[in-house]
Amino acid sequence: MVGIYMSKFEDCNIKEDLKADLKRIGFVDMTTVQEQSMEPALAGKDLIIRSKTGSGKTAAYLVPIINSIGRGKKPSALIILPTRELALQVNGVAERLGRSSRIRTAVIYGGASMSRQIEMLERGTDIIVGTPGRILDLHERGFLDLSAIKHFVLDEADVMLDMGFIDDIRMIMSFLSEKRQTFILSATMPEEIIGMANDFMTDPQTIIVGSDEVTVKEIDHYYTVSKRNRKLQALQNYLKTYGPQKTIIFSRTKAGTKMVCDFLLNRGYNAVMINGDMSQSQRERAMYLFRNRADYLVATNVAARGIDIRDVTDIINFDLPDDPRVYVHRVGRTARLGSDGRAFSIVEEGQKDAVHQIERMARVSLKHIKLQD
Repeated sequence: MVGIYMSKFEDCNIKEDLKADLKRIGFVDMTTVQEQSMEPALAGKDLIIRSKTGSGKTAAYLVPIINSIGRGKKPSALIILPTRELALQVNGVAERLGRSSRIRTAVIYGGASMSRQIEMLERGTDIIVGTPGRILDLHERGFLDLSAIKHFVLDEADVMLDMGFIDDIRMIMSFLSEKRQTFILSATMPEEIIGMANDFMTDPQTIIVGSDEVTVKEIDHYYTVSKRNRKLQALQNYLKTYGPQKTIIFSRTKAGTKMVCDFLLNRGYNAVMINGDMSQSQRERAMYLFRNRADYLVATNVAARGIDIRDVTDIINFDLPDDPRVYVHRVGRTARLGSDGRAFSIVEEGQKDAVHQIERMARVSLKHIKLQD
């Protein structure tokens, strides 16, 4: 759609309380996806938004939702995300944007106390942010009433698909009133997502900002070839040579995250790890440290789903993923909001074909570099 868009939040036709909260937290100029989506979203249109992760999609739906709803006996908005980390991040933004309007939010996810979440629901909430499994569980137990939902958001839809949540999402959507506004947001648009949009949306408007995320053109891609028993040394040589700053390092296994993290800590690097064997409090602590102190986060792919940290400069694939799409999701965690990023992969001997597959699918060129021992 071609047109003239508002460029600042203060120019939007929204409540003054919301404008004040936007200004207070530093949301002044709109990103491209916010500019293009704000007018139809405020008008109540169903929206399919395809835009790169980190482009400002969260405010693109939270602003019109918070502007529309008021305090009520039942929740008015349901926002579903693939992971608890991303749910916590979005809930934090919703709390800040709804402060002056006195909008109540509740975040619901597995691995945390269900009784505490039930208490939040019984006290009353206007916006629910959560992950699919716990939302279904609480609904089926009779603690979560979805009958008054007027705004439904499916964020990171392609990640939901990769993680096997689509059947749960379809079930949740079947419980909602047809009289609602629906947002589906995704970095890519697989056929399954398009089919779901056709089934559950009314005359949706599609907004595409930039190219499909698989181009990842803002990122410089490098790789080196290493014997398996020399990969830790290759990692250290890369860190010494290129000096990456805020870096996520991906390992294929949970044991691998501990091995790499211990290796870095023993050599004086400020590193933390996150994997599926850790408790929720341990994961939250690790994420706090990475945001505020640590330079390196070592993670498995599943554990890192949904992590959105804006100042990540580098992605390192200690283990090259088997699926080129996983490579794209990983490296998409750098180059946020228009900044540049760098991706480096340690490729084992015999994995050259995997490099070529990534180059073909993602339409990028991985530059081979040799590291000095």
